[in-house]
Amino acid sequence: MQAELDNASKVLQNPSRPLTAIMGGVKISDKILVIEKLLDKVDNLLIGGAMAFTFFKALGGKTGNSLVENDKLELATQLVKMADSKKVNLMLPDDSVASESINNSTAFEIYDSMNIPENRMGLDIGPEARKKYSNVIKNSKTILWNGPVGVFEMANFSGGTKAIAQAIADATSLGAYSLIGGGDSAAAVNSLGYGKNVSYVSTGGGALLEYFEGKELPGVAALN
Repeated sequence: MQAELDNASKVLQNPSRPLTAIMGGVKISDKILVIEKLLDKVDNLLIGGAMAFTFFKALGGKTGNSLVENDKLELATQLVKMADSKKVNLMLPDDSVASESINNSTAFEIYDSMNIPENRMGLDIGPEARKKYSNVIKNSKTILWNGPVGVFEMANFSGGTKAIAQAIADATSLGAYSLIGGGDSAAAVNSLGYGKNVSYVSTGGGALLEYFEGKELPGVAALN
């Protein structure tokens, strides 16, 4: 395990390009420092999960009942501007899978992510977003993934996370280095059967996020 961590540390110190990061999860506030640091390191930053709807609302979109951090709208706008100034390709999902509630028995539909109906909540990235994200991932040489892009535990909202996992596995088979970090991401990639098809799966999401924030991994400290 330490050898794998050391190798991950070496790759992250001098990554092959393009370097793509996929950030999912619920809240921007949980990952502010990570996103800011990534904007200094990556070529592509793909956003998914509920946090995407804070960006959409900040950009003037209609988010329905989707989870939004209203106190982080200005921050989301700043992050978009920061990505533009640093020439980072920050991508948000063009379409989303939305439903009235988070369960498999409720009907779901695909909507433009900027126009979610009032009685619907976005729960996964849609088919068009999956295609675009997968294309970016498959053309990357180093890939970092933290956070599922939908409610992957439920079949109706697992398609986006499956597509991301498949794209990362495909890129890895072509020679890319892929690092999956965080309990939810690790659970997703393993439960979907892709754990053995990526370079490194870290269940220590906290440690990985600390590295993204600019702190040093134990393996890096040992190498130094």
